[in-house]
Amino acid sequence: MNDRKPLYLMSPALMWLSAFMVVPCVLILALAFFRRGLYGGIEYTLTLENLALVVDPLYASIFLKSAWIAGLSALIAVVIGYAAAYAISAMPRKHQPKLLFLAVLPFWSNYLVRTYAWIVLLNREGLITALARWFGFEGELPKMLYTEPAVVVGLVYNYLPFVILACYAPLSRLNPEIEEASRDLGGSGWTTFRRVTLPMTVPGIATGFVFVFVLSIGNFVTPALLGGGQFQMIGNLIYAQFLTANDWPFGAALSMVLIAIMMMLLTAQTFAAERGSGGRTEER
Repeated sequence: MNDRKPLYLMSPALMWLSAFMVVPCVLILALAFFRRGLYGGIEYTLTLENLALVVDPLYASIFLKSAWIAGLSALIAVVIGYAAAYAISAMPRKHQPKLLFLAVLPFWSNYLVRTYAWIVLLNREGLITALARWFGFEGELPKMLYTEPAVVVGLVYNYLPFVILACYAPLSRLNPEIEEASRDLGGSGWTTFRRVTLPMTVPGIATGFVFVFVLSIGNFVTPALLGGGQFQMIGNLIYAQFLTANDWPFGAALSMVLIAIMMMLLTAQTFAAERGSGGRTEER
């Protein structure tokens, strides 16, 4: 009976995930193998055309563009987030919860509100332009809104708290005596960070990077609002297939490829984290 107790406790969550995640994914997978009807809808004839169309150079380039933007956003978020987490972990213990609260405070507002705020900041009559005029800048500022950098900024801003929390966890668990031992042996601050602190916190960095990458590559709200339709990411393409082109089978095929990429990344990150923690356990 006691052996089954964890299973009983997990059953509500497993049922919820099965009903609202596994079943929809299975339905989407099945939909990818049918044809689009002549006037939209679904024609229940088995085909592999949708999966073959995904690797067409036109759509493959959109996948690569999405991966580039997501990877760049994840890299910038990791650099900024790790620095913030390192600074928070270096503060006295009593102040750390307050600083973490401030780090996740943006999550208290709606995602759309946070994204629209960047439109107010970046448009030609926005706050940044007003500040430049106030400081005496007379020329025309470069276009900031509806550009690729604007999308990257929006993604980094919205997902940065995930990186801070992911990096703070291993940093807060570090034994300060290890760093002290490194300094006693003649290691400089940079050497101690590079050879002691950084390697021991790689799992947190990897977790933060994968989180931001996975959430960014399928995002369609930020590219639509801050990109202004100037370029497409894979999330926008899937959205268009379902709601504009009415080509559900091809949209399902794109969705399944995107889900497969996300699952592979999450699985690799999980194995890397387990291997890292296992290595540290063996060392002890």
